[in-house]
Amino acid sequence: MMAQYLALKEEAGDCLLFYRMGDFFELFFEDARIASGVLDIALTARGEHAGVKIPMCGVPVHSATAYLQRLIKAGHRVAIAEQTESPEEARKARGSKALVNRAIIRFVTAGTLTEEALLDARSANWCVAVGEAAGVVGIAAADVSTGRFEVIACSPQALGAELARLAAAEVVAAEGSDAPATVWRPRGDFDSARAEERLKRLHGVATLDGFGQFDRAMLAAAGGLIAYLDHNGKGALPFLRAPVIRRSAETMAIDAATRDSLELTCTSGGTRKGSLLDAVDRTVTGAGARLLAADIGAPLMDKAAIEARLALVTLFHDDADLCARLRERLRALPDIGRAIGRLAAGRGSPRDLGQLRDGLDGAWLLAEALEPVAPHTVRAEPVEARIEGAALATRPLRQSSGQASTSSGRTGEGGNLLSQLTPRLRGHGELIDLLKRALVPSPPIDAANGGFIAEGYDAALDDLRDAGSGGRRAIAALEARYRTETGINALKIRHNNVLGYHVEVPAKNADALMKPDSGFTHRQTMAGAVRFNAPELHEVASRVTQAGAHAVAAEAAHLEDLIAAALASAEPIAATADALARLDVAAGLAERAAEGGWARPSLVEHPCFEITGGRHPVVEAAVAKSGERFVANDCALSEASRLWLVTGPNMGGKSTFLRQNALIAVLAQAGSYVPATSATLGLVDRLFSRVGASDNLARGRSTFMVEMVETAAILAQATPNSFVILDEVGRGTSTYDGLAIAWAVVEAIHEDNRCRCLFATHYHELTRLAERCDALSLHHVRAREWKGELVLLHEVAEGPADRSYGLAVARLAGMPPATVARAKSVLAKLEAGRAKTGGLAAGLDDLPLFAAAAAAVEEARDPLREAVEGLDVDTLSPREALDQLYRLKALVREA
Repeated sequence: MMAQYLALKEEAGDCLLFYRMGDFFELFFEDARIASGVLDIALTARGEHAGVKIPMCGVPVHSATAYLQRLIKAGHRVAIAEQTESPEEARKARGSKALVNRAIIRFVTAGTLTEEALLDARSANWCVAVGEAAGVVGIAAADVSTGRFEVIACSPQALGAELARLAAAEVVAAEGSDAPATVWRPRGDFDSARAEERLKRLHGVATLDGFGQFDRAMLAAAGGLIAYLDHNGKGALPFLRAPVIRRSAETMAIDAATRDSLELTCTSGGTRKGSLLDAVDRTVTGAGARLLAADIGAPLMDKAAIEARLALVTLFHDDADLCARLRERLRALPDIGRAIGRLAAGRGSPRDLGQLRDGLDGAWLLAEALEPVAPHTVRAEPVEARIEGAALATRPLRQSSGQASTSSGRTGEGGNLLSQLTPRLRGHGELIDLLKRALVPSPPIDAANGGFIAEGYDAALDDLRDAGSGGRRAIAALEARYRTETGINALKIRHNNVLGYHVEVPAKNADALMKPDSGFTHRQTMAGAVRFNAPELHEVASRVTQAGAHAVAAEAAHLEDLIAAALASAEPIAATADALARLDVAAGLAERAAEGGWARPSLVEHPCFEITGGRHPVVEAAVAKSGERFVANDCALSEASRLWLVTGPNMGGKSTFLRQNALIAVLAQAGSYVPATSATLGLVDRLFSRVGASDNLARGRSTFMVEMVETAAILAQATPNSFVILDEVGRGTSTYDGLAIAWAVVEAIHEDNRCRCLFATHYHELTRLAERCDALSLHHVRAREWKGELVLLHEVAEGPADRSYGLAVARLAGMPPATVARAKSVLAKLEAGRAKTGGLAAGLDDLPLFAAAAAAVEEARDPLREAVEGLDVDTLSPREALDQLYRLKALVREA
């Protein structure tokens, strides 16, 4: 057995091996030590290997899913080694001492899960592969639980941002690649030519042109992903829809640092609670929640697509009754996207078929009810069997006389997207009819014991069931007769998997049945009972067992046929799931907008950002819980005033103001209403946030280094259409260094990047730049001292702050009075010195602006440095090296 185990373990590689032994999955050696620690189960020992006891632990097969969940969450991957034959089959084929054959049937990994118990219903589960070709990076991403399949091409510099958007459970890359992968696979898996053939075979096409134009990097990534999924499923690929090609330019670019700073879909602690997604999400289905997270993670750059989403939200926002009825119906629908995913992966159950039946039927009825709102949809021909009993369900969600009424000029636009969605809700009439006739109302999860095929679907199956139930009635009658004949009222006919049907009596009554002429045969003696068999019982039990076995086999055959019928429509079923999710997102956003008094944003072509009464949705929700009111603020960025320099005290609301405007941009381009009285903005191509202090000590980066790296990325990548928020740049180093850096960064953004920017700072010296930078305007968050106490007003006003109120904030934080008093006296000395010398910014008024200074730096060449940098030391001969030294000395003399 150990030889078999070690061979399987070698195949499993770095995965933990679940080795099936009877009713348990056993783990041995180091796997056992790891699993026992993670699962908090006993570590035992079994036999010896190489003279050392073998560590061992195990988990019951029937509850293995719960243990798998904990192992996957802890970052492990698991190989499942199942018995491929029964002990009886092994003995019959190879003798009485034959070892049962086992094989790895599946690798369970974080990115390839389909089971409900292992997945978060409201979060996508991406498995990503990264390929490279000709200096371009390709990304292939699949959510195997629903079949979503995307391919993306991007530059190596944009890889981190794309991976941050996907938040993949697993990242697969070729061995030797520089990609930030969690799993490494052979380089041959990422061959683009082989990948193209794989994709063609997978989707049964002769050419990929119908899916779009794939470059070699995309194909390499797709090939690597398919090879990995094929390996994990041991040749059984999960359901993958037709690949959708995404382009980086289609969505707002948001790097990983900005996502973390703005907490778009999860907080810095990794939780959904407290994120923008949590504050916005009012969806009532898992699929809707997953789609909303994708929308927020990838705001659109296509104005027409954004307007289409907004129009659908407006349609539901302007009709509260329509929205409420729609949400009520959506809430009752199962997650058909993940149900078809489980069926395609071979891990489905009768209950998944029942979910398809109910979900598709509900989608059809929803399309019928939405008909008055989307008058231009083409109705599919209904199946007559489905109409019966559906009169109430098909009552329109909104009463109408042919055309949807509109309460605002733009509400009617929502019908355009709705008219595209409603046809996808129909078209499954035959499948729905089949599943309605074939399945019981509530099919079980486990198919092993049957009981999921409806009565009347198969006459032969009904006969088998009648035979089985008639036999069980005969057994009950036989039990009553045996009691009468023996006079033993405690006599019972029982069943187990070892003895089958048998007679059981208390030990004190067993003697009468032990007599040779009793008609009973002794089978087993236990502490308090004795078990017997009887010829008549054996005969009746055989009929029951055979009928039951034949019935279960017949149901299993029907199950295969029903699953095949469902999988034949997998692509349109997935499209229906997508349509339901989009309706849920739109209705949920409408609910959130009505709840918070949000406004529909107006999108324009020029790069402006005009917000009236803007609010931070997460902070506003937190403030409301404490019974306080959030202070709304305006923001008006334009070509003439595209850079705001915001000063004021700590805790005054500068960071909140910066972040809320960035979040408004994200929500607007995601197709949502925004937390403001009104909002007009030009599309943002790149969003950057450098707010808050953090470090990355694991990579050798201090807080200040992280700040500088992020600021450098902004200066290198921001365009005139970008939106940037910067807070306290330069505060992580000495005062003079920090002020110098902040000064240069403000000038660079104003002169070179020319993007819309909110720049918060405590360096009041920077306000002098307003005299030199025509598009820079000064603003501050208001605060007042009243009777020695600091009052923070959280209002943004024009002009610079009069001071930073640092000592007042220190006192508010509880700093000892003596320390505050000492700081006050030191501050007085410093301010007196500043009055005499001109302070930190003395002499800065004579500096040229950034562009002129940069040109001057460009002109100041260093010939010696250039000569040294141009040397290829590895290729110089000794004579050439000597000549170069003479040349360098000559350059020094010339300098």
